[in-house]
Amino acid sequence: MTTYRIEKDSLGEMQVPSDALWGAQAQRAVQNFPVSGMKPYPAFIWAQTMIKRAAAEVNRDLGLFADKTVEGRTITGAQIAQAIMDAADEILAGQWHEHFVVDPFQAGAGTSHNMNTNEVIANRANQLLGFAITDPDKPVHPNDHVNMAQSTNDTIPTAIRLGVLWRLDELLGALRHLAEALADKAREFDDVVKSGRTHLQDAVPVRLGQEFGAYAKAVERNIEKITLAADGLRRLGIGGTATGTGLNAHPEYHRRMVQTLARLTGFVLYESDDLFESMQSMQDAVFFSGAMRTLAQDLTRIANDFRLLSSGPATGLDEIRLPAVQPGSSIMPGKVNPVLAEMLNMAMFHVMGNDLTVMLAGQAGQLELNVMMPIIAHNLFEMMHVTIGAVNAFTDKCVVGVTANREKAEGWLAKNAILVTALNPIIGYQKGAEVAKKAMAENRSILDVVVELGYMSEADARRALDARAMTEGGIIEGVGGGG
Repeated sequence: MTTYRIEKDSLGEMQVPSDALWGAQAQRAVQNFPVSGMKPYPAFIWAQTMIKRAAAEVNRDLGLFADKTVEGRTITGAQIAQAIMDAADEILAGQWHEHFVVDPFQAGAGTSHNMNTNEVIANRANQLLGFAITDPDKPVHPNDHVNMAQSTNDTIPTAIRLGVLWRLDELLGALRHLAEALADKAREFDDVVKSGRTHLQDAVPVRLGQEFGAYAKAVERNIEKITLAADGLRRLGIGGTATGTGLNAHPEYHRRMVQTLARLTGFVLYESDDLFESMQSMQDAVFFSGAMRTLAQDLTRIANDFRLLSSGPATGLDEIRLPAVQPGSSIMPGKVNPVLAEMLNMAMFHVMGNDLTVMLAGQAGQLELNVMMPIIAHNLFEMMHVTIGAVNAFTDKCVVGVTANREKAEGWLAKNAILVTALNPIIGYQKGAEVAKKAMAENRSILDVVVELGYMSEADARRALDARAMTEGGIIEGVGGGG
């Protein structure tokens, strides 16, 4: 049976589970927002806690923590600061995450998440100082000490930025792994000449390796875009406090906070050149979300190509074979589906939906604050989390095991009347169309028809219709028309 203790906030008393590190304000949020049952992403917990850790150090060094006497015992300001830092370090190491209990769909701006963090750190700091959570008079206060020189309004946008940067290397690593796997397949498949397709209709030849090389390059381009978008998140507005004026913060607080956060995180971070803009505008978060959306649409396209190229096998293109990772049907024995490509599609659709939410929330700010920040944070962290998992699974369980079906790829190419395109510079477009129509109508090869019509000699036609040479581009020289 759950037992409770009584905690107080500015609205009065609240019953809080006896062993909970959170306090009255977080408990109110739990009761007020029983929405999704979800909890904050670790990135949000880590980032908000990191801000508290840095603030305690900065405010200590600025001499802002006063000594406090509790039950005849004097706790120095330095001891209070150290206890806050020690408690924060435990959370940063992965402890106490179960005490972050506020639903992502919560009070505007993220006040509930901020107070949940303040309360957990304060109560744990009190424990480290030798006080019980149930003690009526405890030395470390969530607002006066843990939240010193801060506001929800400057800590939450800063936490969004830090939380994204916290997983950036992991995200980029997953994408580089995918790009490298695709590039490996490009080299492996370089000698497989196949029919190109535009409008899903036959087109001039390409090499299977060229298709996969383009996939690899597309992922590399997206890495560049995401890296560029993330750079804007390195500019921090911490120290603006409630509206951007820096009220209740030491004049050196902003500069010292950015320096301290850079040292503690190892991130390259910059001071904001306008604290008001950093609190009003979510454009940096929206820009990063847009880069993630661009990646999602490109990965969707690549996954769709995998599904098309592996379709069949008896009645489809069947030019590549995907690893069989699970049975594909509960009724059709032997059926195997492109499940990893399908998974990637669904994951990227979800990311695109996350981006739409971020965009809508980004434009919903008013005057000095965007109160929609909690859902911006949740969706940014979710799109990164889903993308990392989906890309790693697609790479390791699908891409690295893809094989080429050379016989089928080259077989389709042999039936492709569009090979006549290579003859345009020699016999002209009009005669080429005549040859193509006759070849398709009579189910004959381009070579046979162009020689029969007297437009080229057999030797010249064979040279001009070298499919591998067509994939290198240019004009076939030294070949003349016949007849």
